[in-house]
Amino acid sequence: MQKNNNINASEANLHAIDYWQVLKNRYGMIILTFILVLLTAAVITYVMPKMYEAKALIKVNPLGKKTGTFGQGGIGSSGMTRQFFQTEFAIIKSEKVLKGAAEELQLPKRWKTSMKETIQILKGITNTRQERGTDLIEISVRHRKRTEVEPIVNAIIKSYERGRNSSIERLRADVLKKYKEKIQRQEDIVEDHRTQVHKLSTKLGIPYYGPGQAPAARTAETLLDIMKRKLEDMKTERDKLETVVSSLRGLDDESLIITLSASNRPEATVVKDLDARLKQLIQARADLIANGYGVNHPKVKSATAMIATTKAQLNKNVQQIRIKLGNDLVLMNKQIAKQEESIAANKDKVGITAEQRTQFGQVVEKYEKEVRLLDSLKAAEVTDTLTSDLQLDPIKVYDSPDTPEPDDYASPSWILNLALGAVAGLIFGVGIAFALEFMDTSVKSLEDVERYLQVPVLAVIPKDVGVLHKQAGASPDAEAYRILRTNIEFNRKNPDDNAITVVSGGAGEGKSTTLVNLAYICAQGGYSTLMIDADLRRPRLHTFFDINNRVGLTNYLTTDLLLEDVTLQTPIDNLFFMPSGILPADAAGILNSRRMSEMIQDVKQRFDLVLIDSPPILGVSDASVLASEVDLTMIVVQHRKLPKNMLLRVKQAVENVGGTVLGVVLNNVDVRSDSQYQYYTSYYTYYAPSELDRDKTTANAVDAPSASAEKDRPQSDDNDDLY
Repeated sequence: MQKNNNINASEANLHAIDYWQVLKNRYGMIILTFILVLLTAAVITYVMPKMYEAKALIKVNPLGKKTGTFGQGGIGSSGMTRQFFQTEFAIIKSEKVLKGAAEELQLPKRWKTSMKETIQILKGITNTRQERGTDLIEISVRHRKRTEVEPIVNAIIKSYERGRNSSIERLRADVLKKYKEKIQRQEDIVEDHRTQVHKLSTKLGIPYYGPGQAPAARTAETLLDIMKRKLEDMKTERDKLETVVSSLRGLDDESLIITLSASNRPEATVVKDLDARLKQLIQARADLIANGYGVNHPKVKSATAMIATTKAQLNKNVQQIRIKLGNDLVLMNKQIAKQEESIAANKDKVGITAEQRTQFGQVVEKYEKEVRLLDSLKAAEVTDTLTSDLQLDPIKVYDSPDTPEPDDYASPSWILNLALGAVAGLIFGVGIAFALEFMDTSVKSLEDVERYLQVPVLAVIPKDVGVLHKQAGASPDAEAYRILRTNIEFNRKNPDDNAITVVSGGAGEGKSTTLVNLAYICAQGGYSTLMIDADLRRPRLHTFFDINNRVGLTNYLTTDLLLEDVTLQTPIDNLFFMPSGILPADAAGILNSRRMSEMIQDVKQRFDLVLIDSPPILGVSDASVLASEVDLTMIVVQHRKLPKNMLLRVKQAVENVGGTVLGVVLNNVDVRSDSQYQYYTSYYTYYAPSELDRDKTTANAVDAPSASAEKDRPQSDDNDDLY
């Protein structure tokens, strides 16, 4: 299991290296794309119009009453859910609110647009969001004209506030209407029960004085005793009421409010609430003035108006209480007089039966229950009516909008746009790099060559390798050609197959340079090497040695010149050269001749190695003719240039004429960007001979050729006779 894990880890690392390799190979495209996108972002940011922004921070309270008697969602309850804020965002940007703001500022007239177009513009420039971690809403407006944004924000807030106030008024009216309907129904029910109590009381002769008074039917006392005890209780209650009325009669309104607030009488409940509210309003106005608001500020004026309204309501209730207490005293005296008359009229009556007593008690109990329910409804109605003006503000502005300065524009943001452009450019660059890599069907690795062609890679030639015989001293690049020379020796099946043509799929793949350097290395190794420039379209070999190209292969094939007349000795030992000669009209016809075949057989006997340069095989038929004449064909492929299918066509072109592909030379490999070749070529420099070693090796090679060279070299004196 551990072994499998190691294998998987190695594969993962390999994939990561492959990805990194793609980025290294395409870094130029990535940087170019990055710069172009970044410049595009900068240009777009530069030409974008400047947008100015004004913001306001407000708090929106849910609709309802402070007391919460309207039911669910009263003021003071939380109600601040995500759905609540989303709903308010939609209302703020609704057509009704924006239309109100547009009408207030006369925007259609100023912008010369229709109302519908104006509303659409306002929707586009207005934004709302919840301040993180709070119950506050931010309203912002962006516009090209900086003087427009502040008035628009204020107009939207005012229009939104008018709408909420209208909603509150509708809610208040609906609730009070429902109260009245419920109270009316309950009064009808109470009246029905009161009638039943009155009829039964008259029939049985049992006096009933209203809720809270114990009826005779609920006790075991006689009717007369009950009536007398009731009379005493009524007189006691009257005396208490007279005491209260007498104590309040000489007090002014302010003292009366203080006295009532300290008492526990039911009439004092509303007075207590109003008095507490009045104190809060006075304190609130004092706080505003302390915070620097003048007496003419709208908030101070609003607080002053509410104080005056509350005082008026308080005084009105005090007067009502004075009148009520007096009326209650008069009513109490009347009830006492009526009770005395009833006692005198019932002196001769005997108590009622137990059954009648129970029946009367049940009727009275039902009646009193309905009365209590009616009283609770009326109390709730009175409380809501008195506190209807004590609601919290539907909207409170915490941060008012300001007109921005000319340089204080909100967009475009250079930092944001350039950052986004940089990120986008990097993403696009990497994406394009991988897309190009995916679409690139050129040869990228040794495995590509061996997989598609089923032939070995003879050598990997680094990028920018020059002509070796023109370089001073020992060049580490020569090691690549020594590897090529060795691989040629071990990959040719027959030692007599020493005529090799070098072909490529297209022009500019380094075919001629590869041939010249290989010939130079072979000559250094003691091989008698002949180079033939058979590229009769664009010959180049003579330029490497500064040799005249007027007499050469074509002259030999078309005239009676001898081989010695067209073969030249180069300044390098063991290296000979046959130029192309005068370029003919029919190059393929000249090469596909019997004299050409005889010449190849002749030079094979005279030299250890014959290297023939040819034109690109996919462009003209000359290379195919040469491939059919020689023993072996070596294909030069420039790294990351020729598509794989074209490379396969090169091999097929050779094989179709009966040629044999010896192998492939992968040329012009950038080992710095392709890490898979770094290990393959890293020993070139390490094992490159020093200048002293190179001189010794060359001397030894000249004096005593290698055993393999001696073995493979034909035993003939033709070379000595020729030269």
